[in-house]
Amino acid sequence: MASLADSFLADLDELSDNEGYPEEDNAEAVGMDEDGDDNMPDLESLNYDDLDSVSKLQKTQRYNDIMQKVEDALQKGTDLSNQASILEEDPEYQLIVDCNALSVDIENEIIIIHNFIRDKYRLKFPELESLVHHPIDYARVVKKIGNEMDLTLVDLEGLLPSAIIMVVSVTASTTSGKPLSEENLEKTNEACDRALTLDAAKKKVLDFVESRMGYIAPNLSAIVGSAVASKLMGTAGGLGALAKMPACNVQLLGAKRKNLAGFSTATSQFRVGYIEQTEVFQSTPPALRTRACRLIAAKSTLAARIDSIRGDPTGKAGRNLLEEIRKKIEKWQEPPPAKLPKPLPVPDSEPKKKRGGRRLRKMKERYALTDMMKLANRMQFGIPEESSLGDGLGEGYGMLGQAGSGKLRVSAGQSKLAAKVAKKFKEKSYGSSGATSGLTSSLAFTPVQGIELSNPQAQGNPLGGGTQSTYFSETGTFSKVRRTQ
Repeated sequence: MASLADSFLADLDELSDNEGYPEEDNAEAVGMDEDGDDNMPDLESLNYDDLDSVSKLQKTQRYNDIMQKVEDALQKGTDLSNQASILEEDPEYQLIVDCNALSVDIENEIIIIHNFIRDKYRLKFPELESLVHHPIDYARVVKKIGNEMDLTLVDLEGLLPSAIIMVVSVTASTTSGKPLSEENLEKTNEACDRALTLDAAKKKVLDFVESRMGYIAPNLSAIVGSAVASKLMGTAGGLGALAKMPACNVQLLGAKRKNLAGFSTATSQFRVGYIEQTEVFQSTPPALRTRACRLIAAKSTLAARIDSIRGDPTGKAGRNLLEEIRKKIEKWQEPPPAKLPKPLPVPDSEPKKKRGGRRLRKMKERYALTDMMKLANRMQFGIPEESSLGDGLGEGYGMLGQAGSGKLRVSAGQSKLAAKVAKKFKEKSYGSSGATSGLTSSLAFTPVQGIELSNPQAQGNPLGGGTQSTYFSETGTFSKVRRTQ
């Protein structure tokens, strides 16, 4: 059985990698001895052919005590008169915490027994484990089939869906397996019975926890439900630990690592724990579930803090928080408001302040496009344009000078602005500075004699002539006028 032992060890290693629970609970459920020895049992000395050597949870005193208390509590009901003022001192609360830890151990024990059944029944029907994945369904199907080779004689109705029953029947007709011996068949049936018994015990524990969650955590149960509230409390380690936990960690409680087989995590589903089992999360559209998960986790943390101090035993605060969650999710789903057409402005009946005039005409005249620039910006089809540097280099002349000897045929008429500037330039005196020395002179260009020297003061009006002879003359005097009688 060396190969069986190796495969079983590989399954245990894979189980320890995929489970997100603390290792102490697994060790307590799988391998701790009852004599108080703290060391783990030697894996090589275990007999994997014997079910009792790998599955020991049902024989522990802790399992029997908790199950007995659960049965007594379910029969007796909840006594509200003996409720403790401090939640941690309540014995029923301590029992709920123990039940949460026990449910985790039961899940691990069921997986161990499933591996044992799979190794035994692989000789009979090796393809069945790839067709039925759930451990409890696999145990029920194995117990129902037994050593029967013709599955048409076995009624699997009610155990599996119709499509899977058809696939199992077709696969069994071509399987290479052989019937099991009486000893192996007996061990396999015993393991199936033990797995079904543990599953029933787990349901009983969960029923007890859910029935008491309305008393332990009424506000938290109002938001996420009793089942999810019990799982959150069990994973966190109690209501007090859940109340101290931040909301970003609450939404990951119960989330398991996914094996993406080397693919990118960009397309993988958002990591959500037990919160994805809530009714509010399932009713949310997939595009909004990430935001809804954060919102539910935040409100659940507030409800857990209210319950930890016994703030609202009636659960009204939890119901108000649930209503707030639903209103926010409905608000997210509302379509954006319709875009209204922008109305035209009211027409102005008053005359505009900006109007045409001399200043506007001057501005247009300054930046107007001349005829020469129009020809320079045009090109004639089939005729290359001349350029300033030749061979198409430099500034192009366009259609300038193309019809004739090559000279410019467009006369560049002087604009009014240029004429005005030229007039001012002509009137400006280009003499020396404003000194009155007799040695100052300037050059004058005349068409007759060319360049000649002239006195700039002599060009002005002579003294005593014109207006200056009468008013404000530098050399003139006031004249006396005799008064006639």
